Amino acid sequence: QVQLVESGGGLVQAGGSLRLSCVASGRTFSSYAMGWFRQAPGKEREFVAAITWSGSTTYYADSVKGRFTISRENAKNTVYLQMNSLKPEDTAVYYCAAKSNRPSIFDVYDYWGQGTQVTVSS
Repeated sequence: QVQLVESGGGLVQAGGSLRLSCVASGRTFSSYAMGWFRQAPGKEREFVAAITWSGSTTYYADSVKGRFTISRENAKNTVYLQMNSLKPEDTAVYYCAAKSNRPSIFDVYDYWGQGTQVTVSS
């Protein structure tokens, strides 16, 4: 069982930056691929970024490529999402998720956090 707790969300002006963190419980964090998803009001949850268990490979949605960076520190059981050049359309609840084996761009992850709100004002 893995429990995930996100933090770092908030209100920021367009063009600003935020860094989200997701801390996982359990001693097997390093064996899980991790992903970030987001859900805006009235929309379906969508893939944002993912990272392999080792951190050697990352994946991004086209809408955030070049602006967001996913990383992890296995010694701290933590995955991060650095978000730069934020836009109003990035406003959403952001969720981290854990998945055994390889990461996926689909929401087929085994464990999910409760989410953290990110609001970008224009």
